[in-house]
Amino acid sequence: MKKIHALLLTLIISLSVLLTGCGYQYKELNLRANYDKSLQGTTLTVYNWGEYISDGADGTIDVNKEFEKLTGIKVKYLTFESNETMYSQIKSGGISYDIIIPSDYMIERLRNENMLSKIDTSKLSNYDLIEDKYKNLFFDPNNEYSVPYNVGLVGIIYNEKLTGKDIKHSWDVLWDEKYKDMALNFSNPRDAFMTAQMLLGQDLNTLNKADWDAAAELLKQGKSNLQSYVMDEIFGKMETGEASVAPYYAGDYLTMLDTNPDLRFFYPQEGTNIFVDSVCIPKNAKNYDAAIKYINFLLEPDISTANAECLGYASPNTAVINNKDYCYYQNEILYPDESTLPKVQYYHDIDNEIRTYYETLWTKVKAY
Repeated sequence: MKKIHALLLTLIISLSVLLTGCGYQYKELNLRANYDKSLQGTTLTVYNWGEYISDGADGTIDVNKEFEKLTGIKVKYLTFESNETMYSQIKSGGISYDIIIPSDYMIERLRNENMLSKIDTSKLSNYDLIEDKYKNLFFDPNNEYSVPYNVGLVGIIYNEKLTGKDIKHSWDVLWDEKYKDMALNFSNPRDAFMTAQMLLGQDLNTLNKADWDAAAELLKQGKSNLQSYVMDEIFGKMETGEASVAPYYAGDYLTMLDTNPDLRFFYPQEGTNIFVDSVCIPKNAKNYDAAIKYINFLLEPDISTANAECLGYASPNTAVINNKDYCYYQNEILYPDESTLPKVQYYHDIDNEIRTYYETLWTKVKAY
C-alpha cells in the first residue's frame, strides 16, 4: 500500500499533464477494417453504462457519431446504472437491444439463462487485438458470447482536503464516524455487499446464507454513517466535495481527478473486486449484423484508445496497452504489477436461491 501511496503523490505532481494531455485528440481516424454502408438506414440500439464511452467532449472522438458516418447506421444509445438494472430491462423484453455491455458475473448469468446470442468472432477482423489473458475467462470459457471492453478494480476515493492525509487504507472507512454523513456506498447489492464481505473476510461468492446475514447486518450498522447510496451520482458528489469518502471503480477515480485535484485513491488492504466488462449481443437483438460491425469498430486502435483515455479504465486491447503515447501507459493504478496488486476476487453468477436471498436482504438493508 505504501507503493500505491507514493504513486498517488506522483499522480498529483503530474496532474497538469493529465489535465492537458489526456484526451485522445485526432484529425482523421486510422482504421484497420473496412466499413461499408450496406446497412445504411438501419438502427442499432446500444445499452451501456452511464459515462462509459468517448462522446466527443474536448475534441475527443465521438465514437457513435463516427460509426454513424462510416456505416450510415443510426445509433440509438441508452444507459443504465447497474448490472441488475440492465438485467431487468433485458428480462422484461420491453425494448430490444442490439448491444449491451455487462460485467463478468452478469454475462455468466445471461449466458446460463440463454439470453445471449453467439458472437461470430471470425467476422471481427480486430479480435486479434484482445490480450490473451482476457480470453477464455470463467464467464465465457470458449469466447462465444462476449468481447472484452474494459477491465477494472474497485477501491476507495477520498477527498484529502476534507479527510486529511491520515486515512486508514481499509473498507472500514465507510463505517468510521469521522466521515459521518460524508461517506457514500454503492446502491447496487453486489458491490455494496462486497464492501462488507471484504471486511468480514468472506468469499464474495459464498453460498452460505449465514455469511450474507452477517454482511447485511454490517451494512445496517454502517447505514447511519452514510450520506447516501449512489452510482453515477458519485461524480457530482465527489467532484464538488459534497462527500468525502466513497468506494468506486479505479477508472472513474482518474476521471474525477481531472475535475478535483484534491481526490486520492487506494485499494483497501482487505482486498477488492476485479471485473471485466464485455460487449454482448442479446438473444432478441434485431440488428445482429450491425452489432458485429459496431463491436469490430470498438476494437479499432484509435477507438479503443479514445475510450481508454476518456474513461480511465484499463484496456484489454493490446493496441492501447502497448501504445507509449497512451496517457495512462503503464499507470500502476490501472495496470498494477504483482507487488502493487491487491488481493482480488471476481464475482460469479450465484445460485438463484442465494441470489434471491441476498437481494431480499439488500431490500431490508436499504429500508432499515
